[in-house]
Amino acid sequence: MTTIANGLEALKGLAGKHLGRSDWLEITQDRVNTFADATNDHQWIHVDPERAKDGPFGGTIAHGYLTLSLLIPLFNELLDIRGVQMSINYGLEKVRFPSPVKVGAKIRLAATVAEVEDVPGDGVQMLLDFTVEIDGVAKPACVARAVYRHYA
Repeated sequence: MTTIANGLEALKGLAGKHLGRSDWLEITQDRVNTFADATNDHQWIHVDPERAKDGPFGGTIAHGYLTLSLLIPLFNELLDIRGVQMSINYGLEKVRFPSPVKVGAKIRLAATVAEVEDVPGDGVQMLLDFTVEIDGVAKPACVARAVYRHYA
């Protein structure tokens, strides 16, 4: 884990730095079902293991947006920022889901700080390139460019 203790100036020094990879996280059917309940997305490829056995993926798969939502806890394993008043998730510039995440698979996050620039209001904006890897699968589950803002 990278720890930033000196606030905004130290964040600027992260531009171009690879932050490493998170621990592996297993995607369980219970997690997929809970996400389905929270979002009211109960499509059979996610929540019906019996029917999904004969489907295009040979079993149930995680929702793409479930994978995307896991960026936050996985990213928290990679970067600890101190010395700022507030940090916000400002959005995403690009998201793709090249490979499905089968229930039972393990995923992890790889992150690189693409850019850090000043923004009005005594803050900086970080652009982060995220790749969600699947254990044993060549294509990633998700690639995204995330935008975070941090204020002094």
